[in-house]
Amino acid sequence: MGRPLKVLIDGTPLLGQRTGIGRYTAALAEELASMPDEVDVRAVAFTLRGWRALRTVLPHDVVARGLPVPARLLRRFWLRGPFPPVEFLAGPTDVMHATNFVLPPALRAGGVVTIHDLAFLDAPGDLPPSDRRLPELVQRSASRADVVCTPTAAVAAVVTERLGVPPEKIVVTPLGVDPAWFAARPPAPALRSRLGLPGEYLLFVGAGGPRKGLGTLVAAHASRPSLPPLVLAGPGARAADDRVLRTGYLNDVDLRSVVAGAAALVLPSRDEGFGLPVLEALACNVPVVCTDVPALQEVANGYAAHVPVGDVEALAQAMADAVETPATAADQAARRAHAAEFTWHRTAERTVAAYRLAAGR
Repeated sequence: MGRPLKVLIDGTPLLGQRTGIGRYTAALAEELASMPDEVDVRAVAFTLRGWRALRTVLPHDVVARGLPVPARLLRRFWLRGPFPPVEFLAGPTDVMHATNFVLPPALRAGGVVTIHDLAFLDAPGDLPPSDRRLPELVQRSASRADVVCTPTAAVAAVVTERLGVPPEKIVVTPLGVDPAWFAARPPAPALRSRLGLPGEYLLFVGAGGPRKGLGTLVAAHASRPSLPPLVLAGPGARAADDRVLRTGYLNDVDLRSVVAGAAALVLPSRDEGFGLPVLEALACNVPVVCTDVPALQEVANGYAAHVPVGDVEALAQAMADAVETPATAADQAARRAHAAEFTWHRTAERTVAAYRLAAGR
């Protein structure tokens, strides 16, 4: 084996409250840092305000590189042409891995971009004003990249169809489940009291937004008063009424307990790139109800109840079935075994294979 590949990853998703992409970036960075014979990994953040914080959130031995430059300014430049190249911002590297859709231009580095999903192509109005040109940036990034990583084969097919990326340029890198999920226990009394959790509850985990289908979920839940209360865990303000509780953002430890204590996890998304909460719920023996979008069917692999997108009645019935029909011990063991197949080490191994392809090209 030759020298380790010098790899620069976009660590911007590590800053602030972490949702799915932040958790992916954090877990990948941890695993890459444990593979020093394969990769010499460093991180850069494309931001002005939070740049210095990057050093405090990186795994041990991962160095923060780069200059504090506003992301909005960089994106304006990158929409016009290949300047400034990433080497001007963070020094020489063999591979630049854009973990969050947007790949900077490079002088010599191989380019890898992770495209988590393409839901925004069909609903650009859902994007915040700062991301209105994201579709154009992602198209350029996919064209510029030597390798495109996707979390599922379902997303790979859409990337080929919508962005014209040839299949041989795509590497599927499924996400992983942290081992702590398999040991998660329902909330202790102190956590129940702090969050105001009811004794039994249905749970949604994730950021809000139209594509997550919360309108359908709330309508389905309201249509069946016999269902347990609904808990919504994710970024946003805490709020509660008699039947719906919003916990606000939860740290990883609290989130695992809240998931482990749920009667069922419900993910009514109209589109997903992977759906990590599905696997995390299965890992701690919680039934899952989710839509029948391709990525969720691929990831759940028969271990979840699927309903059509937007079908209020079907979702209400599936939630009732999940609460009223306990799984057998064999079913519980099978869904935990399925979740155990997804490890962050495997994610990193497949990602390193993508780096080698990109460096070779």
